[in-house]
Amino acid sequence: MSLPLAAQKKPAPKPKAPAASAGASKSIAAGKQIYSQYCLSCHQADGGGVQNMNPPLIKTSYVLGDKTRLTKVLLNGLQDVDIDGEPYNNVMPSHDFLTDQQIADVLTFVRNSFGNKATAVSAAEVKAVRAANKK
Repeated sequence: MSLPLAAQKKPAPKPKAPAASAGASKSIAAGKQIYSQYCLSCHQADGGGVQNMNPPLIKTSYVLGDKTRLTKVLLNGLQDVDIDGEPYNNVMPSHDFLTDQQIADVLTFVRNSFGNKATAVSAAEVKAVRAANKK
């Protein structure tokens, strides 16, 4: 005996992967331009960096981890640091001349490029880190 059509259950639709919001897509596009202008020469077009000089931006704890720490790298620069067990000795200058939105855009681009998948960084988050950084 078969059930009436109304009683038969249809399989639940598969949830769709969330598409990047229009705002995130716009931020990534703007961030790519900023990356090309200020970051590409050291971190390379593929985000691979230069061994023992400039760290890669591919799936590292700095890129995928704490947004505050990553934001501080742009605001303060970086020198002589180990990232995921590898030493990097080149000096990264501060990029605090960039606006909060520009920093948010380039970090969002980096966190979503080169095989990375991480949440966007907002201008408000950068503004808060910049304010706390001055104290």
